[in-house]
Amino acid sequence: MKNKTLLLTILSAAALTVGCDKPQSTSQQLDDVQEKTAAVAHAVKQQDYTYAQKAEYTEKMKTQLAEINKDLELLEAKIAKSSEAVRVEATQKLQALRQQAARLNTHLDETQNATESTWESVKTTSRKAYDDLKDGFDQMRHWLSEKIAP
Repeated sequence: MKNKTLLLTILSAAALTVGCDKPQSTSQQLDDVQEKTAAVAHAVKQQDYTYAQKAEYTEKMKTQLAEINKDLELLEAKIAKSSEAVRVEATQKLQALRQQAARLNTHLDETQNATESTWESVKTTSRKAYDDLKDGFDQMRHWLSEKIAP
């Protein structure tokens, strides 16, 4: 019983300590977004989805796209708080990323309609579109972290 009480006390103290942390800087928030996106992308790449797993693949990729779209909204909020010069350039970069996201969405629609004979080609195309979007997002995140002070 004493061990359980001690463990609960330690866990409660840890939770309180974590909850009282200082707010993260812009750079830290953007780094967290990049780490989260990279981890999920790695998991999707590691699995070689077969035609029979088409629905699962499409769902995971759509979830990834939704996450990136949320992250783009976070970047957009950061951009809105930046200087005029940064806003102008960042808005153009953000628009290009949104176009890439729209292309990925189109490719994901194609994965849903893929036949067994077209599956590998459609999957490869959608993965490339995802990789391009993720790379663009990572570059934008890095560029923005250099332009906006923490």
